[in-house]
Amino acid sequence: MEITYNSRYPSISDLRSKAKKKMPGFAFDYLDGGCNEDVNLHRNRTDIQKIELMPQYLAKVDGHDMTQELFGIKYSAPFGIAPVGLQGLMWPNAPEILAKAAFEHNIPFVLSTVSTSSIERVSEITEGKAWFQLYHPKEEKLRNDLIDRAAAAYCPVLVILSDVPSFGFRPRDIRNGLAMPPKMTARNIFQILGKPEWALKTLYYGQPSFETLKPYMPAHLDLTQLGKFMNDTFSGRLNEERIAPIRDRWKGKLVLKGVVSEEDTEKAIRMGLDGIIVSNHGGRQLDAGQSSIVPMTNLANKYKAKIKVMVDSGLRSGPDVGRAMASGADFTFMGRSFMYGVGALGTKGGSHTISLLKTELLQLMQQIGCQRVEDFPNYLINRP
Repeated sequence: MEITYNSRYPSISDLRSKAKKKMPGFAFDYLDGGCNEDVNLHRNRTDIQKIELMPQYLAKVDGHDMTQELFGIKYSAPFGIAPVGLQGLMWPNAPEILAKAAFEHNIPFVLSTVSTSSIERVSEITEGKAWFQLYHPKEEKLRNDLIDRAAAAYCPVLVILSDVPSFGFRPRDIRNGLAMPPKMTARNIFQILGKPEWALKTLYYGQPSFETLKPYMPAHLDLTQLGKFMNDTFSGRLNEERIAPIRDRWKGKLVLKGVVSEEDTEKAIRMGLDGIIVSNHGGRQLDAGQSSIVPMTNLANKYKAKIKVMVDSGLRSGPDVGRAMASGADFTFMGRSFMYGVGALGTKGGSHTISLLKTELLQLMQQIGCQRVEDFPNYLINRP
């Protein structure tokens, strides 16, 4: 696919600024914020920006190849779209926009259990190439049904989430009274009236809801009780006993997301998982934790020969992708960057953001003389 992007928005920062102008404040706050005092949100960015690469200007270079094979699939770039909850609340129809762009550009799209499009719809858009991220249900029957639906939709990879044993303490969302649908306080109504495009598109696509979970919700559920339904239905804390039946039932590739410790990585290897995504949930769960890039570097150095080591949280550019790959990552994922793109440019935002990141990554490879993404470690000078 041709790599073209809107030159009015040549950075993720530009997209973020535009998205902030077009999204209601409560929706942008949910997308943009971290937890507690946003310490780890900012640490994610500062730590990855400390990574330095050494250019080799006199090396003989015969082209540049951004493709990366992962789990037997050759993707056009070493990055994918991370699972993001409540996507349709932040921008109407966002998961379908991003799934379509990911399919057209041949990169992975990961659908969250609590996104606003169903497994089946996203599978249709991506011709069975989308990944599915599972929040762990309390009931075995529900867990098995979600796994079976993902298998029936031909999802090649199931991602299980480990870093939400409790909901993060997020002051912005508390102040905004964030809910599905958003509470119609005077403040939120005023915000919506000030964003006519978001409001009109929401009317067109309909009130966002958890489409994948609809079959399991009580009939005529009062959506003000949705939080209680989620707490009663899902249990975020995983352990080996809970993961074992998932590994037994799921025949595709199985990835554990939210890993930051050697102990959890060794357990994942022992249970026969295929990969880990080193992540701190975008700085939205544990303000007192490390950035994602620091433990990823250590885990990749120690365990890369035994399990695929991927990373998300804090990456916002093509150079960030290169930095992570140079530090040992097998693959990278981003969430906010793509949501900024959709919030800024609507249906064109997904393709624009992917093209922009590809352009930045290619320029980095050209600048330092890197011919293949797997060669990035050869150019590493310094890591945090």
